[in-house]
Amino acid sequence: MNDLHAFTAIAYRDLLKFLRDRPRIVGTLVFPLIFIVILGGAFKTMVDLGYDFQVYVFTGILAQTVWQSSALGLVSLIEDRENDFSQTIFVAPIRRTTIALGKIFGESLVSMAQGIAILFFGLLIGIPMSVDQVLRTLPLVAVASLAGGAVGLVFMANLKSQRAANQIFPFFILPQFFLAGVLNPINELPPYLDLASRLMPLRYVVDGLRGAFYAGMPEYDLTVQASGATNFAINTVIFLVCVVVGTAMFVRRERNR
Repeated sequence: MNDLHAFTAIAYRDLLKFLRDRPRIVGTLVFPLIFIVILGGAFKTMVDLGYDFQVYVFTGILAQTVWQSSALGLVSLIEDRENDFSQTIFVAPIRRTTIALGKIFGESLVSMAQGIAILFFGLLIGIPMSVDQVLRTLPLVAVASLAGGAVGLVFMANLKSQRAANQIFPFFILPQFFLAGVLNPINELPPYLDLASRLMPLRYVVDGLRGAFYAGMPEYDLTVQASGATNFAINTVIFLVCVVVGTAMFVRRERNR
């Protein structure tokens, strides 16, 4: 029961911090919308891939935004460390994994809210979506949120300051932006880039969400790389490994302070 209360309190704290940070709310929504409207709209009539390019960009940006927001949100681990808040948590009689899962779940709630906002915006600008597509996509938004938070846990547990996180994270996310198929098709990459693409965690988040969105549509074979079961299994393994490894790294760093 102590673990459950701690899990809920940690998650609620991160969600509340986001809701009180209006610049962050605006910033996390503006850039995805720019990509969808400007990039997707501009190339919609310039490329002929056999499917609507703006819809392709929309699904990629939706997955990438949710995953990245959750991963970057774990910078709160570093903030808590700098404020000595994490030391306060560690003296409480709760499992260390509970702390990590609470942080991941809190940031996942934040990124899921952003994902729902992007879905709503897609409807406003005319992205063709049925009720079934929305209902199939929402669970994958949750998967993207949790997967991103787990990867962010490992990433942030190895950094000493927020400045370092803000400087290094773009170098971590940028290659995935292009190799995970967020904006560009990846079904005909050169062998060396194809290998690099398969090592990118974001690839399986994007492909999984796209698979749910395009399920049963003629464009499915042109836009999706692997089956939904394969993508879900890979994301599950990534989540579990990152939670275990990230928690161990974070606890060790706190003990060595």
